[in-house]
Amino acid sequence: MDYTVKVHEKLKSFEDKTCLVLDDDGPFCQRLSRALTQRGFLVSAISSVSEARAIARLNPPAFAVVDLRLQDGSGLDVVELLHQHRPEARAVILTGYGAIATAVAAVKAGAVDYLSKPADVEDILNALLAPADSKPTPPENPMSADRVRWEHIQRVYELCDHNVSETARRLNMHRRTLQRILAKRAPR
Repeated sequence: MDYTVKVHEKLKSFEDKTCLVLDDDGPFCQRLSRALTQRGFLVSAISSVSEARAIARLNPPAFAVVDLRLQDGSGLDVVELLHQHRPEARAVILTGYGAIATAVAAVKAGAVDYLSKPADVEDILNALLAPADSKPTPPENPMSADRVRWEHIQRVYELCDHNVSETARRLNMHRRTLQRILAKRAPR
């Protein structure tokens, strides 16, 4: 059976198929929204915490895919507010900052799963549609440890406005080592 057909079958068990996609990365948000729409969700794609708060208060969706760190706040606040207004809502937190502390905070806020970016649509769907009393299935093709490390370095480098010395200081590594890593292609 085709994966898309399986998703449609699982989604049929839910009456409300509304889904909020909150991410300030425009192209990623559009791709994810399109993929979820093709699989039967009614998607509202937005890029700010303030917009998400308004939607969570006025018309809370049944599903949500929320970025952890946004320009105007934290996705955790949105998940908490969503669960205040709709306790049965199923939310997944996406982040480029994989850390145990934020994963614990996401689950406490009411998220059903916490995935590292870039996450596959199938992994997101497995988390959203997993039965409430079970854990989502592990990803079929998880990122390698080298890739996770590279993604983390790239994210910190971006947050430091591409300043190699500041990035090296924050990562507690030698500047030349960081320069060599940045000069290489991303691992698979």
